[in-house]
Order: sequence, then structure tokens, then C-alpha cells
Amino acid sequence: MLTPQGLKGKQYRITGNAYPRLGRPPKKSRKVIAALAGLLALALIALGGVQLYDIFIGKAKNASAQACATSSGKPLAAPTPGATAASGPGTPGAPGGDPHVIPQASAVTVNVYNATTKAGLAGRTADELKKRGFTIGKVGNAPAELDKKVPGTAQVIAGPAGAGGGTLVGSQIAGATVTADARTDASVDFVIGDSYNALLDETQAAAALALATKPTPAPSATGSC
Repeated sequence: MLTPQGLKGKQYRITGNAYPRLGRPPKKSRKVIAALAGLLALALIALGGVQLYDIFIGKAKNASAQACATSSGKPLAAPTPGATAASGPGTPGAPGGDPHVIPQASAVTVNVYNATTKAGLAGRTADELKKRGFTIGKVGNAPAELDKKVPGTAQVIAGPAGAGGGTLVGSQIAGATVTADARTDASVDFVIGDSYNALLDETQAAAALALATKPTPAPSATGSC
């Protein structure tokens, strides 16, 4: 080390264990930039994860839609708002009738059977149903398989073609059980049970019918077909 004139060299001698810092101390701005860069990297990673999730979910939805395709290979079409049901299978009078599509009472032929020990119930009930516009078919005692075997108010039986008529007849009596059989016509059997007293009045019957034909909520889009 060169010693300036007039000064002794030992005045510049380093003593002790502490040494002066030779480099520049780090600036706060560098730390801030590094933190921002880290946050930006995390944001990019998160965005990429969301995009991958959307891709996989989209593939799963497409696979579900293909599984719901018709036998012809075409995907099922969404119903057109305001469209009405066409005649044919799925309507009253055809196999596979819809129980929510209700015919006029005059179009429903009702067979009234008495499965109790009380005489005359079938005839009186048939008269009441006739007053409400129903067409009356057979009236008499219940067949052996049902005689004295209907503990409730009534059992209403209809085939696929009479599904809507069965719903209409079933709404005339509180607590009626509506069941299906394999008959091919649209007739409906009204089998009077042990707990039967009388038909509902027409206002109550109309309310019961409205409840029975209330549309079922559509399944979620993410559910099965």
C-alpha cells in the first residue's frame, strides 16, 4: 500500500476481526421485482391448471352426450320450446301412453267392481262416475283375485293405452292405488276397496288431478341419460 506524504503507513492498517464490506448492499427494489416475478409464475401455473380442467370436463361431457345418442347414431335433440306432443305411441289410446296426458272423461270407459262385502257399492259408484261424464262399462263384483283383497279405498287398473285415463279415474277417489296391467285397450278398472266411502267432490278431484299431472323436474345436465 502506498502511503501519502506526511502520513504514516500504520494509520491505514486494518486491525481487528471486522472487515469493511466491499460489495454494494442489495437494493429493496430487487426484492420487490423477485416477489412479483414469483407471483406471476404462480398465476400462469394456476391458469394452465384451469384450462386443463376445462379440457377434461369438456371431453367427459361429450362422452356422456354420445352415450345418450339414439340407436341411429344421432345425438338426442333438445325439445323445441312450445312444441306439442304428436299423436301415436305415447298418447292415450296407443301402447305406451303417457299418464300425464289426460283424455276427456267421455273417452274413458270405466269398469266398476265391488271387492267389499257391502252390497250395491259398484252400482252407486258407477252412477256417480257417469254423472261426471265417464263412460261406464262392466259393473259387478270384483274378480276372485281381487275380491276382499283391496284394503285401501280403491285400486285403479289400466293398461299402457289407458294410462292417462287411469290417472283421471284415480283422481276421483282419495288414497286410490293406480296400477298397470297388460291389457291392450284403453279401459280402466275401478275396484272398490274396504276403506271406500265416497268419491271426492269435483273440486277436490280437480285439485288431485292437477297434483298428479304436475311435471317432474328435469334431471341435471351432469346426470345420467
